[in-house]
Amino acid sequence: MVTPRMSAVVLAAAVAVLAMTTAPLQAATRLPGVTPRVETAALHDDEAGGNADADDPAIWRDAADPDRSLVIATAKQGGLRVYDLDAQEVQSIPAPAAPGPDDAPGRFNNVDLLHGLRLGADRADLAVTTDRGSDRLRVYRIDRHRAGGPLTDVTDPKAPAVFSASQGEVNEQRTAYGLATWTDQDSGRAFALVSQRERTRLALLELTAGPDGTVGYAKVRTLDLPSTFRLPNGTSWSPCAEPGELPQVEGMVVDPANGTLYAGQEDVGIWRLRADLTGTPKLIDKVREYGVPGTYDETSEECVAGADPGFGGTHLSADVEGLTLVSEGDDDGRLLASSQGDNTFAAYDREVSDANEYEGGFRVPAAAAPLDGSEECDGAAALNAPLGRRYPHGLLVVQDGHDTPGDPERPSTNFKFVDLRAVTDALDD
Repeated sequence: MVTPRMSAVVLAAAVAVLAMTTAPLQAATRLPGVTPRVETAALHDDEAGGNADADDPAIWRDAADPDRSLVIATAKQGGLRVYDLDAQEVQSIPAPAAPGPDDAPGRFNNVDLLHGLRLGADRADLAVTTDRGSDRLRVYRIDRHRAGGPLTDVTDPKAPAVFSASQGEVNEQRTAYGLATWTDQDSGRAFALVSQRERTRLALLELTAGPDGTVGYAKVRTLDLPSTFRLPNGTSWSPCAEPGELPQVEGMVVDPANGTLYAGQEDVGIWRLRADLTGTPKLIDKVREYGVPGTYDETSEECVAGADPGFGGTHLSADVEGLTLVSEGDDDGRLLASSQGDNTFAAYDREVSDANEYEGGFRVPAAAAPLDGSEECDGAAALNAPLGRRYPHGLLVVQDGHDTPGDPERPSTNFKFVDLRAVTDALDD
């Protein structure tokens, strides 16, 4: 039997949850909208679609012919997709098959680029991706004029697992997840920063080229971000999750001008720290849900939120996802972050000396039918450089977690291409 007192408690909790969900959505609708110009074909995360699920993009500029620049994007178990600036597919690379019948198949999660790495007598641009299924990095050389497609696998076949000590641990899938690449300007050494799925750990890997033209890597150090946080009222808080899971990081980007890493801990906020994983991380913004108690319901497999104590931020709704930089000279520009919970993007001053001050936000709503907008964005990439006649002022590519219109019975995702000038104009207004 439900007593009046119990009913009041349940009602209060329901009102708190309703306020947490409606207020951010109302605020989001007041942000300026920047519509996409084109979109890639839908990917379907089912057997008929090859279990392809759009996740994270990177933009490669062809310096010799910017009109022939490329967008390289992950499709999880569907591998990699390569698109031209019209959002047309020019290459599809499958993820590796499972090594055994009971093992996890390849699953490409995040992708980033390295420029000018020496491979033998030449220098090459590389696309690096986390293969979450095998707990490894996969490395591809980019050659726009190659007849078989612009990407060629140059991964060292002896490349080790990043976090796992055995195939059994790989199969548990606490594996390589988020990714950011980085070249140290002083030493010229190339690195990848990799986060661990369902853990708070970050790993710094150094990439090295072998005499045969393949690329391997070795772990330099690791760092664990917090999983429990002290609140202003003296209590401790951890984000609600399935039993055994910790608040993971996925979206990451390194500012090449100063070697600063920005890392999005999905249910917590955005961290700023040294890309070499030394020093003390600083939380520069929190999600709105920061500090909200939650209880995991085994039946519904969802977290039930309690009353909001008011310790969260005002610009981000969990999850914090794709992070990318819009560079304007050595120090100017912005950090962009996907606020997945309210389908918006937040912009922060790139300058550390200005404490990465919040500079506004925007949405990517639907354009003229059938071109829809971006919802629950997982990954984003920006490049503030001329990309030929289509995007003379740069490009922003964002993942769309719910591509519509389409078959409502099939999960559909894709990528939207947005004129970067329109984004900067919206933020500057």
